[in-house]
Amino acid sequence: MRFRAKIVDLACLNHFSRVINTIAKLAKTCTLCLTDSKLYFILSDKVANGGVSMWCELCQGNFFDEFQMEGVAAEHNKIYLELVPENLSRALKTAQSAKAVKMKLTNKHCPCLRVAVELPSLSSSSRIVTHDIPVGVIPRRLWNDFREPSVPDFDVSIYLPVLKTMKSVVERMKNLSNSIVIEANLSGEMNLKIETDLVSVTTHFKDLGNPPWASEDGCQSSAQGRDLESMAEARIDIRKLQQLLAGQQVNPTKALCNIVSKRIVHFILLHEDVSLQYFIPALA
Repeated sequence: MRFRAKIVDLACLNHFSRVINTIAKLAKTCTLCLTDSKLYFILSDKVANGGVSMWCELCQGNFFDEFQMEGVAAEHNKIYLELVPENLSRALKTAQSAKAVKMKLTNKHCPCLRVAVELPSLSSSSRIVTHDIPVGVIPRRLWNDFREPSVPDFDVSIYLPVLKTMKSVVERMKNLSNSIVIEANLSGEMNLKIETDLVSVTTHFKDLGNPPWASEDGCQSSAQGRDLESMAEARIDIRKLQQLLAGQQVNPTKALCNIVSKRIVHFILLHEDVSLQYFIPALA
């Protein structure tokens, strides 16, 4: 099992760093799956325990100048590691003006992801700052726990409003309640609502548009034949939604959400070379 990679391009490095910052805000620990073409950051809290799950996918070719990996075996050419994303985020903070960043999997006293940051210096010799980030190697028998979550059979799918706007609305609301109701319909309307004994507040968004899901996927079945005006809704933990919005440093080109009434809200944030899916289960 081997992995080594290198980023030289500063724009790619900063972009990678922003992605890791976002993930660090969403997950205290997560699973990093390495394949020869992609990196996946996976969080799968058991939804039964009210946990959120996350699936973030990056094409390595858009970030790394060199990338070599050998998986556990030829037919299972993957590596699954457990890590604390905040540690990786901190290591990359030292790399903002780096000439290059190298990463490799090492095993001195314990398995580590070594991040070596080559900094520019005035003399001919370069300065290298090395961070060893402890990782856990996940055995092959547990890999099935980390499969891509399927898109739920949703009632409504809708494009999100500008995330900054949505974030400021949710931040104001979170002082008033621990939960928030997201409701939307197939006419491009979405409401964010909180209702307590003392106060009820609703923010309306209009003309957001609904994504044209291809019906042959079969994933739109419960949205087909649905009355365009009728709202699908789910009540979720407001802090989990705020965490998603506050952590955004990737500025997605497309952001949408799928609502399965009273069960789950599934967010999809798409950037040219990063896709992030985030699932928040509904509160009973």
